[in-house]
Amino acid sequence: MKIVRHSNADVDRVRAVRAAIGQDEELFVDANGAYSRKQALSQAQKFAEFNVSWFEEPVSSDDLEGLRFIRERAPFEMEIAAGEYGYGLNYFKRMLASHAVDVLQADATRCAGFTGFQQVATLCQADHLPLSTHCAPMLHLHLGCATPALRHAEYFHDHVRIERMFFDGVPEPNDGALKPDLSRAGMGLELKYSDIEKFRR
Repeated sequence: MKIVRHSNADVDRVRAVRAAIGQDEELFVDANGAYSRKQALSQAQKFAEFNVSWFEEPVSSDDLEGLRFIRERAPFEMEIAAGEYGYGLNYFKRMLASHAVDVLQADATRCAGFTGFQQVATLCQADHLPLSTHCAPMLHLHLGCATPALRHAEYFHDHVRIERMFFDGVPEPNDGALKPDLSRAGMGLELKYSDIEKFRR
């Protein structure tokens, strides 16, 4: 869930979500880099009361010292994640070398496509660090199956809604998992030419 509207309101919202989903489901929060270091650490301690297990970009992903500061002081069971804005391999090398995250994120639409994503995955594997995909679940589905370091794939309902508008063959998640349809060619998707015609300019 997205946070960082107001720090107190964020805690109230996390409390409400935990009550709604129960104790058995994992709860992830994403600050999009908007907190200061000490504010992020304070929030991490408060979120831990509600078993938040993932704190994404508690501070700016460019603030590697800040990410490491939070990672080293956050509750043990809470993983710190960042990396979705990475474009070049050196970006990910710096993030790994700084020990700034527990889980690295990458987005094939930004980091030079499938080849770049696999290069990032190789860095993670060499560093014994898990990798998580960012957005575009259908783009990352087959790619993720070929990635030993993959922890999980980010699944945004609004992204999937757009994917379904434009493509046939978008699979439904089953028990929290996406599986490729191996009976379909390539990535399993077919462009809906007639449906996208109205978006032409």
